[in-house]
Amino acid sequence: MYCPAHFAQTDSAEIKALIRRVSLAELITWTGGRLEASTIPMLFDQDAGERGALLGHLARGNPQWTTHDPTADSLAIFRDDDAYVSPAWYASKAVHGRVVPTWNYLTVHVHGSLIVHDDDEWKRGLLERLTSLYEAGRPEPWAMTDAPEQFIEAQIRAVVGLELRIERIEAKWKLSQNRDDADIDGVIDHLSGGDQPQQAVAGHMRSLRSEGPSGPEERGTRADRDG
Repeated sequence: MYCPAHFAQTDSAEIKALIRRVSLAELITWTGGRLEASTIPMLFDQDAGERGALLGHLARGNPQWTTHDPTADSLAIFRDDDAYVSPAWYASKAVHGRVVPTWNYLTVHVHGSLIVHDDDEWKRGLLERLTSLYEAGRPEPWAMTDAPEQFIEAQIRAVVGLELRIERIEAKWKLSQNRDDADIDGVIDHLSGGDQPQQAVAGHMRSLRSEGPSGPEERGTRADRDG
């Protein structure tokens, strides 16, 4: 992932929080001749392996689990809130006009080796963990025991388990860190009056600002092409 230093997120707690919050990943694998991709929920298990692992499952009929190259790097992409940023919102537009449209977003790329699990007990344990996670907070959470056991057993046989053993994580918080304070204020003001995703991005920008200055004396001089 192309990530200029001023957009790089290195706080492991923030990165893990985004993975857990988003949960839904684009899993991309290499077959040896082409790329394959599936959108699946993935559970972050920080105690698995040296650096943790992402756990998920695919339908048995999905060929990705049979075609992936186990010697090649696999990639899971988690995308959080994002919003378009108009150059009209920058204070610097009225000063010199050298501004262009861009997009603000948060994303995490998790690289690692993909392991397939086809043991029914392993898969049952994963599905129970996923169910407990996503049903938590509901007044009457659904549990696998609510369905007939024969039906659940058939569902377990119909999937294969996946474990992406983490080898490397890249995280990018692109939140106008390359703009000066007046331009950032303009973006926050306009996004705050928008829809829920826009308001969420404005919230991320405020949080980033509250953590202190991003540091670079060159801040505000880099083009939005840095995205």
